[in-house]
Amino acid sequence: MIWTQNFTPVGGSLLWSSLAALTPILYFFWALAIKRMKGYVAGITTLLVALAVAIFIYGMPAGTAVMSTTQGAVYGILPIGWIIITSVFLYKLTVKTGQFDIIRNSVLSITEDRRLQALLVAFSFGAFLEGAAGFGAPVAISAALLVGLGFNPLYAAGICLLANTAPVAFGAIGIPITAMEGPTGVPAMEISKMVGRQLPLISVFIPFYLVVIMVGFKKSLEVMPAILVSGISFAVTQYISSNFLGPELPDILSALVSLFALAIFLKFWKPKNVFRFQSEAEVAASTTNAHASKKYTKGEVFKAWSPFLILTSFICVWGIPQVKSALTGHYEGTNSVLKTINSIGHPLTFLPEVPGLNNLILNGNSEPIPAVYKLEILGAAGTAILLSAIVTKFIVKISWKEWVKSFTETCNELKFPILTIMAVVGFAYVTNSSGMSTTLGMLLAKTGALFPFFSPVLGWLGVFITGSDTSANLLFGNLQKITATSIGMDPLLALAANSSGGVTGKMISPQSIAVACAAVGLAGKEADLFRFTVKHSIFLLLIICILTYLQSNILSWMIP
Repeated sequence: MIWTQNFTPVGGSLLWSSLAALTPILYFFWALAIKRMKGYVAGITTLLVALAVAIFIYGMPAGTAVMSTTQGAVYGILPIGWIIITSVFLYKLTVKTGQFDIIRNSVLSITEDRRLQALLVAFSFGAFLEGAAGFGAPVAISAALLVGLGFNPLYAAGICLLANTAPVAFGAIGIPITAMEGPTGVPAMEISKMVGRQLPLISVFIPFYLVVIMVGFKKSLEVMPAILVSGISFAVTQYISSNFLGPELPDILSALVSLFALAIFLKFWKPKNVFRFQSEAEVAASTTNAHASKKYTKGEVFKAWSPFLILTSFICVWGIPQVKSALTGHYEGTNSVLKTINSIGHPLTFLPEVPGLNNLILNGNSEPIPAVYKLEILGAAGTAILLSAIVTKFIVKISWKEWVKSFTETCNELKFPILTIMAVVGFAYVTNSSGMSTTLGMLLAKTGALFPFFSPVLGWLGVFITGSDTSANLLFGNLQKITATSIGMDPLLALAANSSGGVTGKMISPQSIAVACAAVGLAGKEADLFRFTVKHSIFLLLIICILTYLQSNILSWMIP
């Protein structure tokens, strides 16, 4: 049975319909922030609330709603869950074989200060992984590294989520920007230029804000020179690359410049006082002394880091558009997800139609919405990480028996986080398929002259729901363009605001929260992490809203 989306199901009223659409989101906030439910409980119950709203208020056929849930759940396993499993597995291999002790020592040789370690690992290295892979890899790997260095798990996860704000818009070789070109018709290069005139202002602020959250304002001033080197080098490179090279390389180039600039700077400058968290100061001090007495050769250090160097190489290769096309069958410049190499028999790309859902929902333009289970085994970033783990097996000389045992242990440890991810992605798909997310977008589009201020909120909301800046741009990009044109706002600014606003929603997205908790062994503590990040998400969103509003009038000269 074909069903047509109705964006105002409650008496034809956009306001009352928006309140209905907002119910699952408000419930999720309540479940985590107030009731502090375990992540998988909050995720599953939020999904049930979303299904109830979709079926009983929006009139979505029950079978269609359930099949939409399965589509999201499958996507939660592959590629998202697959990245988490393989990332944590690779990290466990380095710990089991003692290589992480050498990695810890090498980082401590650069700096023993936790503030500076956070800048190197969470901000710079995390941004590099975001640019190369995206999805959950940056937070999963960098958070695990910080925990291995001695960070409190909750702090490690929260800091990495916050640091991930700077690179998200240009993540995964610029996919969030390039994806917006299709539905809007605006060249990706032009969107890249405009985003590159917003995000660097946030990127230069993030390192300082991150350290202030860790230690407070006074102790942040002690490392201000390092903060400035990290933030300014990143922001300047991000601006230049996004405006003159395009959306593909800003993250990778900015991260590398920032990482090397700070590492070189720390060879010549050290803070007067070394900071460690009070709760782990004694342990950290004894650990540092133990490692200080142990000297490793350059060859040993290189061997210890080689799993992550190999990981970086594989992820970079997997991110190259031509390679990705060959592995997945998706060709650049095509809008249809169904045009794949699978049509000529690609062995590891499967796109089976979702029964009871594919082309059975008509959108606002009366066009059928295709629905497939996206099973790209070879092209998934998680597969690149698994291959890294296979190569690592021979480098660290672990037996196949222990290798398989470690992999099995990892899967068992992550069963509840993966269940959480499946539930929240299923919730996102139901929200989109039923039209609830479009209803909320239409309400914000009614703000008229204040739309430039609220425009980033659409992106923030989209990323909170979907967990992806790419998905948020596809979801609301055209709505942003149409609304901006109708009120006299430059459409390019609205599109950039959607992407820039979206990055601030990443740290509170249910998917991101579940991924971060899984990486640092905090399964079931998602509520604590959510409470940690939500206030920072809203604060940074407010900055983007104010900036966009100013750029729509006073600072209009910044629009290319």
